[in-house]
Amino acid sequence: MSRYTGPKWRISRRLGVSLSGTGKELSRRAYAPGDHGAGRRAKISEYGMQLREKQKLRFTYGLTERQFKALFNKAGKIRKGTHGTNFMILLEQRLDSIVYRLGLATTRQQARQLVNHGHILVDGKRVDIPSYSVQPGQVVSVREKSKNILPIQAAIESVVARPQFVSIDTDKLEGSLVRLPEREELDADINEALIVEYYNHLG
Repeated sequence: MSRYTGPKWRISRRLGVSLSGTGKELSRRAYAPGDHGAGRRAKISEYGMQLREKQKLRFTYGLTERQFKALFNKAGKIRKGTHGTNFMILLEQRLDSIVYRLGLATTRQQARQLVNHGHILVDGKRVDIPSYSVQPGQVVSVREKSKNILPIQAAIESVVARPQFVSIDTDKLEGSLVRLPEREELDADINEALIVEYYNHLG
């Protein structure tokens, strides 16, 4: 399944989560799209809740179903911690997620584009693979020739706060994953246990 490229605001409203991270999608119309979106909703089944939770997380990080499932399976092979929490930590270790968390991009989609276009370095070497897994202590920086591009400058200026598991030198435009995030530092609106149940249901 290819990556979704349709109207993201429509998906945000259907899933009830801001995929942009700004909350603008839900601020005016906090209900599902369509003629009956604001009316009574049918009771959702247990499987439906599991599927919706999976879709919320997948669209939040902008992954294809294949990428999402592969990372989920990888999380299941980590002995320490729970499957769901390990999965969410692996999602945060993606290079595009780290770029977003450092405040070098205003959205994960923009962060993915910066990586794809070769603007980002890891330990001084260009990495153009958004799924690259960043390890604690590795230095993520902006390529010298890219430091003055407007999207990066605008993103840095708009940052209000950053999570404690990352740090950045805004003058040098370089930062790092200080440590792996704790579950309470990640999206509280996601019930990862439902996602584990979803894939267990599929077998």
